[in-house]
Amino acid sequence: MSKAIYPGSFDPMTCGHLDVIRRSSEIFDELIVCVLNNVNKTTLFSVEERVNILIDYAKSKNIHVVVRGLRAITDFEYELQIAQTNRKLSGDWLDTMFLTTSLEYAYLSSSTVKEIASFAGDISECVPDFVAEMVYEKYGVKR
Repeated sequence: MSKAIYPGSFDPMTCGHLDVIRRSSEIFDELIVCVLNNVNKTTLFSVEERVNILIDYAKSKNIHVVVRGLRAITDFEYELQIAQTNRKLSGDWLDTMFLTTSLEYAYLSSSTVKEIASFAGDISECVPDFVAEMVYEKYGVKR
């Protein structure tokens, strides 16, 4: 049985994240999506809220898989260092597989979504509808 983990902050979960989750779940028998609490980031949603958002999505997709979603080469440099550290700390047991997002989502980041939403911009093509509603609510934006 092949297993993988997809860790991330998912603040908020974007269509790019969903693309990596969907494609990873087709590659591995089991996909575990881990919501990280990065103390170096100021988040819009609490860890509990982000977990609940992912649970709502995962329930409909039967997802329980280390896979990292990459947007650009700058992401790769950072993720490569983490992958090599994880491999070393695990005694060569843990491998990391890099899966790039589909081209249609390569521009997309949670930070960009938050910035657009904070100015009442249209994020409907960036996140699922239910996530957009939650993001707008956090910013007090009436749509």
